[in-house]
Amino acid sequence: SELIESVFLGIPVPSLYMATNSDATWEVVDGVQRLSTLIHFCGNDDARSSVGRPAPLRLSGLKKLDTFNGATFDDLPKTVQLGFTLRPLRITALNDKSDSYVRYDLFERLNTGGVKLHAQEIRNCVISGYFSDIIKDLSRSEDFRAIVTLPNNETREATYQEMVLRFFAFFDNYLGFEHDVEDFLTDYMQTHSRSGPSDAALAHFEPTMMQLRARLPTGISRNNRRTTPINLYEGVAVGTALAMMTGQQLNWGCFPDIVGSDELKRFTTAATNSRPMVRGRIETVRDALLNG
Repeated sequence: SELIESVFLGIPVPSLYMATNSDATWEVVDGVQRLSTLIHFCGNDDARSSVGRPAPLRLSGLKKLDTFNGATFDDLPKTVQLGFTLRPLRITALNDKSDSYVRYDLFERLNTGGVKLHAQEIRNCVISGYFSDIIKDLSRSEDFRAIVTLPNNETREATYQEMVLRFFAFFDNYLGFEHDVEDFLTDYMQTHSRSGPSDAALAHFEPTMMQLRARLPTGISRNNRRTTPINLYEGVAVGTALAMMTGQQLNWGCFPDIVGSDELKRFTTAATNSRPMVRGRIETVRDALLNG
């Protein structure tokens, strides 16, 4: 209601940021909530339904235009409606029609107020499509959720999704990892946005989670803690998948001892986001399973 009042009063609303797609459509990079609010107020039935607000917004709590309190857009005089729809909004459109990296960087820079978005939430916004749908779907896998435990917070779902992305990115290219996990994951998701992960990575995700659930009934954790450390998950999940991919008979008896071993702990605690540490934790698990 306050946003609608600001538009009525001619108070400048922060710019909407758009990115042009290859088919000449526009994608909202920043301003979805503002647009959704405007549609909620003055959009038709179909438009409101598209933003999940089938009933029109009824204004409330207005201090300057208090005579509008309790009114919907259709309750207002036609001249007032026309004046509202003619109010200008500033839109900034990115010139590059295909560069998702620019969109990601812009979104990240704009993401400074309110509840800060998780990196994966930004990726989902600016690298939407086939791969993003796969990640979301697999993040709800029953076996995956059984071995990965995360605290309840506003970014829990995005963290689950990022952990699925981590599995694919490190399975396909852990030897190519440098030191910046965020850029590594973003680059991988952008590169595979249309094709999805490799066939081998996709084929081994669910069987790996199923095997881990059977071998680790309390999930991937250390010292009976309830939350799954992300770097420990990387080592265990990707190392297991790489071992399974060989088709050899595996030493499943090493679980759960390998998860709590000093060797694996060395690669999963303190300064763990370097190539040697990533390689160390993945290959420690892989080799333990292969050298039974």
